[in-house]
Amino acid sequence: MSRMTPVQVIITYYFFAVTIATILLSLPFTQKPGAHVSFIDTLFTAASSVSVTGLATIDVGQIYSTAGIWVLMGIFQLGGLGVMMLSTFFYLILRRKIGLKQRQLIMTDTNQYTMSGMVRMLREILFLIIGIELVGAVVLGLYFIPFYPTFGEAMFQGLYNSVSLVTNAGVDITGNSLMPFVNDYFVQFISILLIIAGGIGFPVLLETRRFLFEKNSLYPFRFSLFVKVTTVTYMALLVVGGLLIWLMEYNHFFKGGSAAEGFFNSMFLSATSRSAGLQTIDSGSLTIPTLIVVSILMFIGASPSSVGGGIRTTTFAIVILFLVSVIRGRNHIYVFGRELYQEDVRKSLAVTLFAGILCFSSIILLAQTEQATLIEIIFEVFSAFGTCGLSLGLTPNLSLAGKIIIILLMFIGRVGIMYSMLSLRNKNGPKNAIRLPKEKIITG
Repeated sequence: MSRMTPVQVIITYYFFAVTIATILLSLPFTQKPGAHVSFIDTLFTAASSVSVTGLATIDVGQIYSTAGIWVLMGIFQLGGLGVMMLSTFFYLILRRKIGLKQRQLIMTDTNQYTMSGMVRMLREILFLIIGIELVGAVVLGLYFIPFYPTFGEAMFQGLYNSVSLVTNAGVDITGNSLMPFVNDYFVQFISILLIIAGGIGFPVLLETRRFLFEKNSLYPFRFSLFVKVTTVTYMALLVVGGLLIWLMEYNHFFKGGSAAEGFFNSMFLSATSRSAGLQTIDSGSLTIPTLIVVSILMFIGASPSSVGGGIRTTTFAIVILFLVSVIRGRNHIYVFGRELYQEDVRKSLAVTLFAGILCFSSIILLAQTEQATLIEIIFEVFSAFGTCGLSLGLTPNLSLAGKIIIILLMFIGRVGIMYSMLSLRNKNGPKNAIRLPKEKIITG
């Protein structure tokens, strides 16, 4: 470990997390009597759970026992909140000292720039996320009482769905996801709020809480640039994505239905395609233009320092701002009265380009290994990379090679493209290379 960079250590920890999850899901007590799951399917389920993706090659509800479902919820928390965050939580419970190396790993795992106040921030995030999950569990559990035979089962379903929505896991245990609530706007609205809580980014939640409950008249509160860009981009994608889905399906899937039904289901699909994976409508019934829009939303994913995957909202925002600055002939990028660092612009362009190459390479490989249409493969690849979990039915029919490709995509999507690239960097490599003479080259 001492010879590894913090990024390499984090990736190693996530690899161990997938390994432990695979072992746990292979134990007899987590499976129903008579159930049999192959190693590759168990590995796939473990990787999907740790990466909080939601894709499944098996019927989870039919295979795993109640104890297994509890184990899955624990894995969702591990994958959603992060390995280092939960390990630090147990350090605090055991009253063990958090050393400098541990703080550095926490900083890396949570995409922070400084170690100052790291432990306090993690404590706030943990209590805030768990609090949101419990509130969501109570609200949904009480609402589910008429739909289930016992009070306990209703509350259990409420808890599971709340955890699955907040962590954006999207693993379905009923076989119908949220389709029975296609016309239930209360369940859809609460679900959208829980999805946003997990996907919009932990810094946004913390700064919103401080703005509401820790106001100081001597020092007016100011939201950070990260929170401003993240919130505006996340909400803009949510609304624009929902409106596009609604307009494109107005004379198709939503034809003959009420305006409220089309609006709520479109907004839910836009929200869940960012990383959540639960669905109220069958994705296979949608038109190809709508599936392409949903694929783009899955590729962008959630925000940094959240439970989601994809290239992240801030990366997308910076790339768009970069394109606008080039069109306008500007050498620098300005947003909300601030200038962006060129390093952040370079990273965003690199992440987008690398992610594009990775996804399109995977599409080409799956086109060779799978018996499926191109749109099914594209949808599956972007769903895995964006740790979303939506599928057109290809997942259960994947070949061995296809399952391995999707597992790698889910893992990279959760760890992050930038970390995946940085993991290849030598810890003791030169930081400043020798500068060489410059020369122009024709482009465009």
